[in-house]
Amino acid sequence: MTKLEPNREDIIRIARQAGEMLRSGLNQPHQVEYKSLIDPVTEMDRKSEAFIIEQIWKQFPEHAIITEEGGYLAGDKGSCWYVDPLDGTSNYSHGLPIFSVSIAYAQANQVKIGVIYDPMQDECFSAERGKGAFLNEYPLHVSKTSDLNRSLLVTGFPYDVRSTQQTNLEHFGYFTLHAQAVRRLGSAALDLAYVAAGRLDGYWEISIHPWDIAAGTLMVEEAGGIVTDVQGLPDYFKPPYAIVAAAPSIHGQILAGLHNGTGNPVK
Repeated sequence: MTKLEPNREDIIRIARQAGEMLRSGLNQPHQVEYKSLIDPVTEMDRKSEAFIIEQIWKQFPEHAIITEEGGYLAGDKGSCWYVDPLDGTSNYSHGLPIFSVSIAYAQANQVKIGVIYDPMQDECFSAERGKGAFLNEYPLHVSKTSDLNRSLLVTGFPYDVRSTQQTNLEHFGYFTLHAQAVRRLGSAALDLAYVAAGRLDGYWEISIHPWDIAAGTLMVEEAGGIVTDVQGLPDYFKPPYAIVAAAPSIHGQILAGLHNGTGNPVK
């Protein structure tokens, strides 16, 4: 009999298996194509995605799936999965071992379970709404940093950075001067997982995709952090997917910097 809903262990198993596939393929020759000028996709993205979809539909054939490479795969919209089979493709295609698998499950447009697996560190971050966030079963908590000058932040840049007006470069410059430091890891899923783990104090990005953030935003919230859109509104999981996720005492300071700290405020 088909199970109606997944549990956290179901998703952890799928993410770990996909991650092992990616780990074993790192530093091998890859078939790299480009969806745009600087947006690569490899055969490993597609291989990982095909595996994850197969595993989901084997247990939950009626569910819808939204994936980075395949787009929307029709099913029951009330039960929907968000899949990034290889978050950090640019890193991966260059042999840089900073990447992850991100899988989230949502009911009625609310993410219920999220898993982010880093196969190179064998770190599996997971969260379940109302039940907390975990790293390999150890509870996660966001940082207690309260001073922006002492905070370690992280961000990313859009793939259309060469043509869009919202490049994020001015904001990056502002926070470089007003935070302890700003990192750019190349995997939004890991950015959010690290905020949930207290390794980073805050994350912002002004052009992102739902599969990049579905699992990680739940993780931050369940670890005691705050996630909003860039206007500070709680209904962040909708286009244009521009978000701030941070420890409570830093979140407002990041918002203020985005709107008042530069000559190009976010819209």
